[in-house]
Amino acid sequence: MTHNSYGFAGKTVLVTGGGTGIGRAIALAFLANGANVAISGRREDKLREAFEGQPDDRTLTVVSDVGDAADAKGLVAAVVERFGQLDVVVNNAAAFTSGEFTETAGEHWERIRTTNIDGFVHLALSALPELERVGGNLVGVSSVSAMRGDWGQSLYNASKAAVRNFIESLALDYGGRGVRLNSVAPAFTITPITESMTEDDELIAKFTNRIALGRPGRPEDVAPAVLFLASDDAAYITGATLTVDGGTSASTGQPHVE
Repeated sequence: MTHNSYGFAGKTVLVTGGGTGIGRAIALAFLANGANVAISGRREDKLREAFEGQPDDRTLTVVSDVGDAADAKGLVAAVVERFGQLDVVVNNAAAFTSGEFTETAGEHWERIRTTNIDGFVHLALSALPELERVGGNLVGVSSVSAMRGDWGQSLYNASKAAVRNFIESLALDYGGRGVRLNSVAPAFTITPITESMTEDDELIAKFTNRIALGRPGRPEDVAPAVLFLASDDAAYITGATLTVDGGTSASTGQPHVE
């Protein structure tokens, strides 16, 4: 999954939302590079599927909802108890919704806020002391939607923007303590949530029209960027957002006309 090799042997990595999609790809990439890897999520079956055939002595699955403060605290404690330390946290768990603001805000805002914003805060509160102890780092899976507005996505975009700013601000607060915080920002990526959209040729054409590389992203495109930011090769990088979007954010938004 990565063309380069990274020295994560003996390191412990926690990936939230690691049962499917981008989170699963990230977790497997860390495993392939020697790390001990814990994944969390709300669906036990998906967590088990993600690590099927992987070495038991280097893997851990924890059913957890990071939007719940007690769950997030217990998750970090479980990882440290199993592996003795926590070196890298990948904040990937997220919720998504789209639609007219006046129709979705009342019904969906609490779920979006609880998962995307509160979940980050709860996880950071428990994980940062452990990362400080070992000089570790946190990588957030953000989105290009954190950088600009999107039609019908005000709730999601606002929540992702909040997390991006948390990462930038905490990078300042924790840099002197030996902890780095960065994020990756994918654009449209084919995951179990978006896979059905690929069946609509007209809709996919609208997305790819804005992508310089001419195709939607895949989870396997995102994982190497996360490993780089978490590795010693990025030792002087903190507070940064690395776009993994095929060139989506390079555009002014005007359509590609042949």
